[in-house]
Amino acid sequence: MTGEIGVLSLVYTSSASQPFRETALEQLLTECRRNNAAADVTGMLLYRGGRFIQVLEGVADTVRGLAERIRRDPRHHDMRVLLEERVSQRRFSDWTMGYRALRGGEDAAPEGYRDSFADLDADSDEDTARRALAELTLWFRVRSAASVDA
Repeated sequence: MTGEIGVLSLVYTSSASQPFRETALEQLLTECRRNNAAADVTGMLLYRGGRFIQVLEGVADTVRGLAERIRRDPRHHDMRVLLEERVSQRRFSDWTMGYRALRGGEDAAPEGYRDSFADLDADSDEDTARRALAELTLWFRVRSAASVDA
């Protein structure tokens, strides 16, 4: 990995142009992980109900170029960059692309809890986006660790 000074973290949301089956998502992840490893990009991808939220981390020009390629990818539409910031260290340094599909049932929040995915997906201010990203990052790490331990 490159030095952590000057790492850009970019968070975007987009809609799938067509519903993604689990096998299509697995193929997309294989492609993303291979390309991201070659480009020294790390991050996280969340998918729920036809919506993607993705975090990309790396050298600024590389991350912005990748975001532009994603914007032009016909598998996506309505892409919006939610947050772009320099970070002192990568949040996902050990993942070329961590992934989690969010579904109802086990992943549904109890009544009265804020939906961080929806907070990120909505037009919100940067403070709300940062808070929602921090919550989703923590949730993702806990779920990932629990599935490894199981």
